Amino acid sequence: MASKKSTRKTRAKEKAETLQQIEEGLIPDEEIFMTSNPIKNIVKINEFNWTENQKAFFKLALDPNTRIVFVSGPAGSSKTLLSVYCGLKLLNMRVISDIMYIRSAVESSDAKLGFLPGSAEDKLRFYNLPFLDKLDELLKSTRPEKLEEQNRISMFPVNFARGMNWNGKCIILDEAQNCTEKEIVTVLTRMGKGCKCFILADPMQTDLRGEYNQGAFEELCNIFGDEESAEHGISSFKFTEEDIMRSKLVKYLIKKLNNSKKEKKK
Repeated sequence: MASKKSTRKTRAKEKAETLQQIEEGLIPDEEIFMTSNPIKNIVKINEFNWTENQKAFFKLALDPNTRIVFVSGPAGSSKTLLSVYCGLKLLNMRVISDIMYIRSAVESSDAKLGFLPGSAEDKLRFYNLPFLDKLDELLKSTRPEKLEEQNRISMFPVNFARGMNWNGKCIILDEAQNCTEKEIVTVLTRMGKGCKCFILADPMQTDLRGEYNQGAFEELCNIFGDEESAEHGISSFKFTEEDIMRSKLVKYLIKKLNNSKKEKKK
């Protein structure tokens, strides 16, 4: 039986070879999705009633030329679910080695929670619940805990990213409306060879206070929304009220709130 060390070396070699072949154009697009998958079974994506806009996101996110996608949209439009699915798909394709879930440790409340008991991992686990929830929804025969044990997934606050260097990873920066420009740039500048990054935000639900209350997500979307950025694999993608899948009630609430804001601006 092969040792764990030799297995890791084999996987690393396979991943490096695949990345090189993709970059050199040796693997056609349609063949990239036919490589063996280490997770085996994830939920059939056709079981969900995706909108045309969400199907377009799949195509963009899984395109080998895509490196960074700024994704905005209202609550319930499946930003996190779609990004986690694409991360699992990339993992199955052996194009990446693992998925990193990152978010700013900003509380979504006007009142502070104060001291939380337990270890640092216990304190931060609450912020990772959206990611774990999506993994539970998508995985059929593999537990999220097993992927964590195998170092296939990792979760930590955005401020832990400083000084890191990432290669061959899928990075999901969630709740980016709560990130400052420095935090988002810190994540983006960690990216090395073979990385793909999804920056997710709902501008309606920022929890930042004071001078940073508007965040930096929308400004960065504008900065990197030109053709030159597109040539470097950087794109922006916007979900709308019509993409809300959580429930008809949530769709109604978002539409009502947006219409109210438009009326106030008149």
